[in-house]
Amino acid sequence: MSASKIKAIYRDTGVSAYTGNPFIEALPPLQESVDSANALRSNMLFHPEDLQKARIVRAHNICRIADEFFQPLGAHMLLSERVSLMIRGGYVGRNPKTGDLQRHLQNGYERVQTGDLSTFRFEEAKSTAQSMLLIGCSGSGKTTSLGRILQTYPQVIYHAEFNFEQVVYLKVDCSHNGSLKEICLNFFRSLDKALGTNYEKTYGLKRRNGIETLLALMAQTANAHALGLLVIDEIQHLSRSRSGGSEEMLNFFVTMVNTIGVPVMLIGTPKARDIFEADLRSARRGAGLGAIFWEPMSLGHPDKPSQEWIAFTNNLWKLQMLQKRDVLLTDEIRAVWYDLSQGVMDIVVKLFVLAQLRALALNKERITVGLLRQVYEDELKPVHPMLAALRSGIPEKIAQYSDLMVPDMDKRLIQLQQNIAAMKEQTAEETALQQLATEDERRIYLLLKDVYDSPLLVATIRKAFTENPQLTISQLLPVVTQWLSQPAVKDATMPNVSQEKSTVIKADAWEQLPFDDLRYIKSQHKQAVDVHAELKSKGMLLDLKSVLARAS
Repeated sequence: MSASKIKAIYRDTGVSAYTGNPFIEALPPLQESVDSANALRSNMLFHPEDLQKARIVRAHNICRIADEFFQPLGAHMLLSERVSLMIRGGYVGRNPKTGDLQRHLQNGYERVQTGDLSTFRFEEAKSTAQSMLLIGCSGSGKTTSLGRILQTYPQVIYHAEFNFEQVVYLKVDCSHNGSLKEICLNFFRSLDKALGTNYEKTYGLKRRNGIETLLALMAQTANAHALGLLVIDEIQHLSRSRSGGSEEMLNFFVTMVNTIGVPVMLIGTPKARDIFEADLRSARRGAGLGAIFWEPMSLGHPDKPSQEWIAFTNNLWKLQMLQKRDVLLTDEIRAVWYDLSQGVMDIVVKLFVLAQLRALALNKERITVGLLRQVYEDELKPVHPMLAALRSGIPEKIAQYSDLMVPDMDKRLIQLQQNIAAMKEQTAEETALQQLATEDERRIYLLLKDVYDSPLLVATIRKAFTENPQLTISQLLPVVTQWLSQPAVKDATMPNVSQEKSTVIKADAWEQLPFDDLRYIKSQHKQAVDVHAELKSKGMLLDLKSVLARAS
């Protein structure tokens, strides 16, 4: 038994329809939505000491976010519940203890022998399988989300009592410009990968079987291993010319669902929707395809963002590896972040990752509105048409651009890593931060380093904290500034500090200033009209008309 297989342990589910069915009772216990969410949530976490590491080390940690961060949303809970119902419901009619599975296998044998998909010996072998269509634009998280949900189930369970290997799920990808026959061959290839068998060579490569014969063999093989759920991904890649057109493809999927008798989930972008359009409009739903339309996260009202968007961005914002990071995510950054990404999960995360890498490469160590916009313009050009279509809200435009992929974004991640690696290993600022013992000490250093260009800044901060452990940051800040401003330090162990004057902050450092600083606001906009608009929105402009009205 390979490492990917587990030995069956049976648990009562509490559902009478599932009682006594070993295929169901060997599955993980049923979970409430909260527990299901916890099982899906990533445990990615950075520690304060990680912020003090060299830039190239932090760059690698930042790139991990794109692959490892996962925040469960309401749509994930819905999909998780649907997967649970589909798998367990499909096994109700295939209980090996009642003979149901044997009847399905006998019917499958008859179909393989006769080559007729409508042949059966036992009419009472009814299928309890449900099927579903999952549609969403590229990068919205369909495949990633389903993958994490399926990982909460073992793929193969060995039942020693029956000497039987149960395959809980199987995922098949459609090849680009592929055909219906290739789906069948990919099915056998995926099964061979899960079980270590040789079905692809036996049924596909050695023989020139037609689609009907391959479907019959798929049905028989699926039941022979008690397949719980068949997932077919990227169905928009199917070639209509090679598959006989939309009608032929729909007939294939309808026949596959009815013949295989196991739950089937089809995943694709809106470009695949026309295959099922007639069936989705039909009241009878011939393919049995209930549909979930996987949409990007909603912003909600601009003045009151949705709780999901707030929670998602707040948790992602915590994963900053920048030394000048702002602890709290401002409403302005959150709104611009949504406008640029349109809530497409993959782009939301990669925009955040690319912005951090750009900040490291520029040695600015902070995410600002201007930086997000610049990264969007420079790095996300391949998906500008898709995002523009999403902003328009017009379904036809969204369907037209929904298949755009973002390989260039991934290339830029690697390029920015290389740029950071080529930089000088450690700046004076990084050295200073490593000499400070606590996060509070580093915060004061970052606040003062542009004002007091003194070699004694680090020593002064450490002395202030050592001598006044009971004081807070806000109480210690004037102590440090007073010492740095005095011509001499009262403690003989402290080196003489000459009086320092506040230095002029150059324009290229304005974006490091507080958000309400006029220079910061100017740094985020190229046009004067945009600066004026933001100052007005923040209530920072004097309304002369109202002042004169009150005076009169």
